[in-house]
Amino acid sequence: MRLAVATPFLDKQHGTERVLAELLERLAVNYGVDVQLYAQRVEGVSSVSAAGSATNSSSAGIVWHKVSGIPGPHIFQFIWWYFANRGSRRRESRRGPVPDLVYSPGINASDVDAITAHIVFHAFYEQVRQQLRLSRNSPWRWPRVIHRVVYYHLIMALERRIYSDKKIALSAVSQLVAQQLQRFFGRNDVEVIRNAVDNRHFNAQVRLNRRDVARSKLGIAHRDFVFLLIGNDWKKKGLDTLLDALAQFRDLPVHLLVVGSDAQENYLKRCETLQLESRVTFLAPSADVLQFYAAADAYVGPSLEDAYGLPILESMACGLPVIASTAAGASEIIVDGENGLLLRDPRDPGALSQLMRRLYESPGLARSLGQAAELAAAKESWEAHAERTYKYFQQVLSRKSQVNAR
Repeated sequence: MRLAVATPFLDKQHGTERVLAELLERLAVNYGVDVQLYAQRVEGVSSVSAAGSATNSSSAGIVWHKVSGIPGPHIFQFIWWYFANRGSRRRESRRGPVPDLVYSPGINASDVDAITAHIVFHAFYEQVRQQLRLSRNSPWRWPRVIHRVVYYHLIMALERRIYSDKKIALSAVSQLVAQQLQRFFGRNDVEVIRNAVDNRHFNAQVRLNRRDVARSKLGIAHRDFVFLLIGNDWKKKGLDTLLDALAQFRDLPVHLLVVGSDAQENYLKRCETLQLESRVTFLAPSADVLQFYAAADAYVGPSLEDAYGLPILESMACGLPVIASTAAGASEIIVDGENGLLLRDPRDPGALSQLMRRLYESPGLARSLGQAAELAAAKESWEAHAERTYKYFQQVLSRKSQVNAR
C-alpha cells in the first residue's frame, strides 16, 4: 500500500503528532506500507528520511516531502499550508506513482480519502465561546482573541464542508468524538480507533527508577505532592479550573507542574492573584516526556473539551493515579474509583479540589488506582492500534476501488 499523509509537522513532543509518528512507524515496519509524508517540518523521528536523500530507497518506509511555509499569524500559515500541501502532492504524483490512499490526521485538505478526527471544533467552540467575547477580555488581548475567533470559524467552515462529505472516510480517537461527528455532521459511519501507549517505555518501574533524579532536577521538595498537567492549549485543558482548585487547599504541601507551549503571561498573573507563585511551575515540552511523569505523584486533566488526552493514558501506563474530565475521550477507559477518578464538571473547581485532596490524603487509594491504571493501559498498545488502522485503511481502499470501478 502506498499511503500519502498530510500533516503540518511530525514529532514526538505533541499529542496528535506523537500518535501519528507511532502509527506511521509501525505501518511501515510491520505492514510494509510505503508512507509518503507531506509536512513542513519533522523533528525527532529517526525513521523518516527526506525525499531524494541518500538514505531514501524505493522500499517501504517513511519518506518526507517538505512542504513550504510562510511566517506570520497562525491563520495565514494554516491557509498557506492547506493549499501548499495539496500542490506538493500533485507535483509528486505527476513525477511518480499515485498513492493508493491520501490520509490526514484532522482538517488539512479536502482531497483526502480518510481522516482521523482528533478534535471537533464545533464542539470545542461551544465550550470557549463565552470566554472569547471581547467584553470578557482586556483591550490589549483583543487582537489575540479576534485571531482565535476568526481561525476557529475558518476551521468550522472546513469541517462542515469536509466532514459532511461521505466520500471521505472518517475515524475518531474516541467514542466522544464519534458522537460529535454524528451530532454536527450526521456521520454515523465513523470508525473508533482509540489512541495507544508504548508500555515498554511508559510503565511504573521506569517512572519510579527516574523519580528522585527528576524531582531533584526540578527542585521539588521530598514532602511535596506533585500534580501534573500536560497540554498546549491551557484554556481547553482546564488550567483555569485547576488553578482555582489548587488555591482551595493552601494548607497542604501540593505543587503543580504545567507542561506546554501556551502563552504564560495571563496564567502567571493569575497565579500571583491566587498566591500560587511558589506552588506552580511552568515547563516547556520535551521529547523526554517521561521525566515529567517521573516527577509527579498524580495526573490531573480537567479538560473542557479533549478528543482524547494522550497524557492521561501515558500517566496510567506509568502507574500514576489520574483525575480525568469526562469531556476527555481517554476517560472512556476509566472506571471511576477503580482505575482513576472522573470529574463530571470541568468548570467546578470545588469538585476538582475535593478529588485532588482525596488523592493527597489517601495514599492507599492513590496507590491502588495507579496499579489498576497501569493494568488498564497495558491493553492499549500501539501494535493493536496499528493493526486496527491498517485493516481500516484496507476497507477504505476496497470501497475506493469499488467506486472507481463503476
